[in-house]
Amino acid sequence: MATDNPVLVEALRGACVESMHRGAFAVVDAAGRVHTAVGDIERPVFPRSAVKVLQALPLVASGAADRFGLDDAELALACASHGGEPAHAQVALAMLAKAGLDESALECGAHWPLHEPSARALAAAGSAPGARHNNCSGKHAGFVCLGCAMAAAAGAGGSADFVRGYVRAAHPVMREVSAALQRTTGFDLAAAAQGIDGCSIPTFAIPLRHLAHAFAKVATGAGLNADDARAARRLRQAVACQPLMVAGHGRFDSAVMGRFGERVFCKTGAEAVYCAALPEAGLGVAIKIDDGTSARAAEVVMASLLEQLLELRSDDEAAFLRARSEVVLHNWNGLEVGRLRAAAAVARRPPR
Repeated sequence: MATDNPVLVEALRGACVESMHRGAFAVVDAAGRVHTAVGDIERPVFPRSAVKVLQALPLVASGAADRFGLDDAELALACASHGGEPAHAQVALAMLAKAGLDESALECGAHWPLHEPSARALAAAGSAPGARHNNCSGKHAGFVCLGCAMAAAAGAGGSADFVRGYVRAAHPVMREVSAALQRTTGFDLAAAAQGIDGCSIPTFAIPLRHLAHAFAKVATGAGLNADDARAARRLRQAVACQPLMVAGHGRFDSAVMGRFGERVFCKTGAEAVYCAALPEAGLGVAIKIDDGTSARAAEVVMASLLEQLLELRSDDEAAFLRARSEVVLHNWNGLEVGRLRAAAAVARRPPR
């Protein structure tokens, strides 16, 4: 049961523990062997946006990305939960334009940019947010490109007509996306609990062990078919080249991948889920914080695991991660008031 999961992160005010965040995580290799397991890694959880790289595999594996000449920034945005900064919105529109469509093709819904300066600038200009500002607009633009390529291959009529309704589980686009998720995780999605994600596509509850295994496959290509392995490598390379596209300024994902390049692919999801692919170590990581409200706690766990699992090459790399695994908290006057730190359950341990 989730209630039995250990404390992974402690929030201190002064020297006292003020709050605790329980959770679980799995570290798995590409053969499916569990390297590290803490908490219940067999309980299915909704990975939400943490699996966007898995959902983007068909875009590349199908040849759609090549067909439309998608570049590194566009492929990185297809894996992104971005902040809606101007560059993010522009790249999403550029992807759609290459497929001959516009913003009206997106079915993710509209919301204000999550990047506060961008939201303020949009409001100051008297403009309303559009679907291009949705943090999932890149993923959805990728779905649209995939659908347009599928329409052309099938000799279907207009691409816009074929793509319409792509968020529905029964649509050909979403069937391809769900099939990729099942192939990579090895989990029977037909028997999984299902829901609707924030951006309106289907989401499936998958155990952390299976999610970590999928990311180990993305890290190494082992256990994937040739097309998926090629696609995973291409997407990792794109994100390493354009890390700001996958999240944005001031965001953990972009900062870590900007620092470590192809050595780390990490991706947050809603409700405090985090996944990562570590090519050098040949490992995948999947984290879930039980309370679901503290992405910052999931970041602390991820940073602590990266400290342990990466072969750090300099004191600067170690300091970079330590600043994220032991986070100093300040109040609005800039006074230090406490810390977030990884609890004993996340401490360095020998491999199993």
